[in-house]
Amino acid sequence: MARIAGIDLPRNKRIEISLSYLYGIGRSSARAICEKAEIDGDTPTDRLADGEVVRLREIIERDYRVEGDLRRQVQENIKMLMDIGCYRGLRHRRGLPVRGQRTHTNARTRKGPRKTVAGKKKPAMKK
Repeated sequence: MARIAGIDLPRNKRIEISLSYLYGIGRSSARAICEKAEIDGDTPTDRLADGEVVRLREIIERDYRVEGDLRRQVQENIKMLMDIGCYRGLRHRRGLPVRGQRTHTNARTRKGPRKTVAGKKKPAMKK
């Protein structure tokens, strides 16, 4: 089983697809990594030789920031935005959409379940 950056890659998929299971590596990065390691992207993960896995691991560790390091960097960037008080930081702090989406309707994923507000009572009818 190929284990890279602390993640077990799926055995029965092409290596090009398996590499995209790592946080920070998408399809185009996976294709570029395979080219650098001189591995055919269509090779199933379980058919890789140990030397090929080592080459992949070395390329990823040397040239890419993945998994824990990348997650930490993203969280630090968000924290920095919140600390300097910019608009994007305020949106993160309030738990609202950051990239200009509408919030009057929609945005339920970001805002959470609806908080029901009591309606105004109708005045009593006179007889």
